[in-house]
Amino acid sequence: MDLSKWMTRAIEENAKWQDSFAPFSPHSSMEVEDDAFSDVFQDFTKRLGKNYPFFHPSYAGHMVRPPHFAATVGYLATMLINPNNHAFDGGPATVEMEKEVVARLSAMFGFDASLGHLTTSGTIANLEALYVARELRPGRGVAFSEEAHFTHSRMCRVLGLEGHTVSADRRGRMDVEALEKLLRTQQIGTVVLTAGTTGLGAVDPIHEVLALRERYDIRIHVDAAYGGFFTLLKGLDNAEAVPPEPWLAVSQCDSVVVDPHKHGLQPYGCGAVLFNDPDVDRFYAHDSPYTYCAAAEFNPGETSLECSRSGAAAAALWLTFQVLPPTPSGLGRVLAAGRRAALDWSARIASSEVLELYQEPELDIVTYFPVVRPASMKLIDQTSARMLENGAKGTDPVFLSTLKVPSGALTGRHSGVVADASEARIIRSVLMKPEFEHFIPRLHDRVETLASSQTGFS
Repeated sequence: MDLSKWMTRAIEENAKWQDSFAPFSPHSSMEVEDDAFSDVFQDFTKRLGKNYPFFHPSYAGHMVRPPHFAATVGYLATMLINPNNHAFDGGPATVEMEKEVVARLSAMFGFDASLGHLTTSGTIANLEALYVARELRPGRGVAFSEEAHFTHSRMCRVLGLEGHTVSADRRGRMDVEALEKLLRTQQIGTVVLTAGTTGLGAVDPIHEVLALRERYDIRIHVDAAYGGFFTLLKGLDNAEAVPPEPWLAVSQCDSVVVDPHKHGLQPYGCGAVLFNDPDVDRFYAHDSPYTYCAAAEFNPGETSLECSRSGAAAAALWLTFQVLPPTPSGLGRVLAAGRRAALDWSARIASSEVLELYQEPELDIVTYFPVVRPASMKLIDQTSARMLENGAKGTDPVFLSTLKVPSGALTGRHSGVVADASEARIIRSVLMKPEFEHFIPRLHDRVETLASSQTGFS
């Protein structure tokens, strides 16, 4: 698609819409001379050039990628209006769009009469879920895996909740036996399960923990900020399918968070929180005498901790879902390509003489480290750091990221490694872009060459 064509069309449509109202003259205080703007814009674009090429498959580092063209056009077209989705009056068109995209996200997870809204991030979405959990289980703590995102321990402190870390198994998933031992203390009111950890892409055994809910009177919150859209691949009859059990269990959990600004192909920031019980809206009850003027209309701010929120984010997601719906045959095809790329690359690494696979990918995050001699934590850490730094140099760069892993996790998976340090950095590549599917052979060769140059092996 020609992005510039549709961006121009968005500007033209906005101008036509503005012309439908009575004419007025812009205030002189807002005027900027064209030459003056040209100078600062030149400096601006030069500074933007310092960014890494997130759009290119040579960038195989963090979970960053450009938005889909539909999201870009939708965001731009709406940003020119700048609606605020706190209240219906602030964005009548985009509030309706938000209702529709939230309904589609709820259906994707199997929620029925749910309550939900978009947020500015997964962090805020998780804060809201834990806030509701605190109100429903007062005085009781929150349990989460040691592989869970750090936001949960931080938000527990914000909310005055006691956070409890549960050990993970050798695949990076919550250890259910360790969890049940903690639940027997009756200290826990909410268990946070992660569907796609940000380090390894591991999916906690949601279906197994669900069986413990009634016995211990716990709420179950699913942090699917990163991996949530992989539910579209559950139970498919192909290599990239994900095991259906944990994903099917999400529909019975109390709340779930997902970030459309990750696999939903949206610009930052666009998160979402969904509650299975719409009656939890009572915990958001408040009054704002100057805000909710259209009393008969839906106002997202009445069921949100945030106030001002970008209507452009809702519009961008709505437009994207029209062309790539959150279905296996729609957005699922994009995720499937990244999943196939991860499986392909992990197989190549497994047979490599200079790279070693840390563990098999569950979603689309591949973790690996350079083969070093002697095989020690310190040397793996140092060599991984050099690969990160030197890979981004030269005429054929490759951009990676690292993941710190504790000695027990690394030596538990690779018994030949000497634990001469408490932790070590390994390489972590997030294959979010579907273009990776056809780029893996070149990427693998480039990373092997990079590893060889740092270790002296060939």
